Amino acid sequence: MKEQTEVGKLKEGRYVLIDDEVCVIKSITKSKPGKHGSAKARIDAIGLFDNQKRSLVQPVDAKIYVPIVERKTAQVLSISGNVVQLMDMETYSTFEIKVTEEELAKLEEGKDVQYLTSMGKIKLDIR
Repeated sequence: MKEQTEVGKLKEGRYVLIDDEVCVIKSITKSKPGKHGSAKARIDAIGLFDNQKRSLVQPVDAKIYVPIVERKTAQVLSISGNVVQLMDMETYSTFEIKVTEEELAKLEEGKDVQYLTSMGKIKLDIR
């Protein structure tokens, strides 16, 4: 799910869609309006799910899509290799996701873990 907003209303740390990927805004620089043009904003962001750096230059009054990112809690049911089976604590639905070695070291069966979901993708939020 996504909603539309103006580029000028975006803030650092919020989410934005760039190339249909959910990204976290790292910096925003705005230029002043010129003699013949409007003010522009340069947005530097990092992909939430793929960690790729992306940038975007748009007029401040242009419309842009902002994804709806939900933070949810799940319980770790089982760990097999680098695949973890989780159960959502609200809907009790189960799903599996692949994790890295660093994330795997922090997981334990039976423990609760936070995860992010947006645009049909899921990522563990381990800090």
